Amino acid sequence: MNTESTTPATRDGHVPPTDKARIGWGLLIAQLVTVGLVYVLASGIPIIPSTFAQIQAGVAPEDIEVGSYVMASTVMTSMAAGVFVAWLWLRREGRVREAFDLTRQTSWTKTLLWALGGYVGAFLIFGLGGAAMEAIGLESPDPSLVLDLVTESPVSLAIWIIGVACLAAGLGEELLFRGFLMDRLSRTPGIGGNIWLVLFLQAAIFGLPHLYQGWGGVIVTGMIGFMFGWMRWRLGGSLLPLVIVHAAVNTTSMVLAYGQAVG
Repeated sequence: MNTESTTPATRDGHVPPTDKARIGWGLLIAQLVTVGLVYVLASGIPIIPSTFAQIQAGVAPEDIEVGSYVMASTVMTSMAAGVFVAWLWLRREGRVREAFDLTRQTSWTKTLLWALGGYVGAFLIFGLGGAAMEAIGLESPDPSLVLDLVTESPVSLAIWIIGVACLAAGLGEELLFRGFLMDRLSRTPGIGGNIWLVLFLQAAIFGLPHLYQGWGGVIVTGMIGFMFGWMRWRLGGSLLPLVIVHAAVNTTSMVLAYGQAVG
């Protein structure tokens, strides 16, 4: 039973402590560390064969490159591994269905309207947030490191849209951050009773892996993560609108970047 959908938060943002079965801090740390560790280790699975192949071909270590296909495979592999470990932890408690709630709202119209609102909100945050970062002396988010790989060829674009934008980011990140992480935080003593603290922490953790975009990227991405987390809370735990909007935002960014690259 999804208690978030039946027991609303109070006006000060606190959820009654009986809403969620608690987990201890030790278990929370163990779960987050194992998910993160497996995520990082799995990222090397596609890179290692590619690196060895280049070394055997006589490429100097400093000249070894990670191409578009290998990098896309790295993103997909690491996300799949991280979500799998998260699933194992949730399965241990019998909470997979509650945390990984991919059911639609009362109608597809409502689901898509929420997704549309999130889509518009995400691009507003990108635009206004980027300007705000520059105003305070930080660089605006710079995703060129990834977009340069995306725009290498039409095949690269297709692989990144399907494998990364839709599956690894759209589905995987929502399951991992808004699904698993928010569920874990909402059950932790000292955190779970305050939805705003849960939203802030999951947003901060979500933003950190985007450090390759600079600190401006971390902050702006964290703001989007906060909005996504708020949407999950308001939707009673449903992740489906978030998966749709996340995939749509990333796909739009990749298509626009490819269009600019080819003129």
